[in-house]
Amino acid sequence: QVQVVESGGGLVQREGSLRLSCAAIGDIYRINDMGWYRRAPGKQRELAATITRSGSTNYVDSVKGRFTISRDNANNTIYLQMNRLKTEDTAVYYCYAVRAFDRTYWGQGTQVTVSS
Repeated sequence: QVQVVESGGGLVQREGSLRLSCAAIGDIYRINDMGWYRRAPGKQRELAATITRSGSTNYVDSVKGRFTISRDNANNTIYLQMNRLKTEDTAVYYCYAVRAFDRTYWGQGTQVTVSS
């Protein structure tokens, strides 16, 4: 079993910054892709950023140039540095970890609120 534990959400003013962290804990053998989904109020869930074990990244267009995802493979931890935050970035951010030949594990979600 794998636990996915997020931290770092909170309230920030527009144009501010936040850093989210996510650690995969437990039977972490074969953890491959990790990343962040987000769900804004009244909207569908969207994939915000992903990172492979080798470090390849992908972002939704709306966060490109503002968010940076990074990874520490030794600790199976990923980070999402969010800069120049906008009110439309307000959402619950969910971290996930894909374990090969198993399934995707999810965190409990962390709230990010950007005030104007």
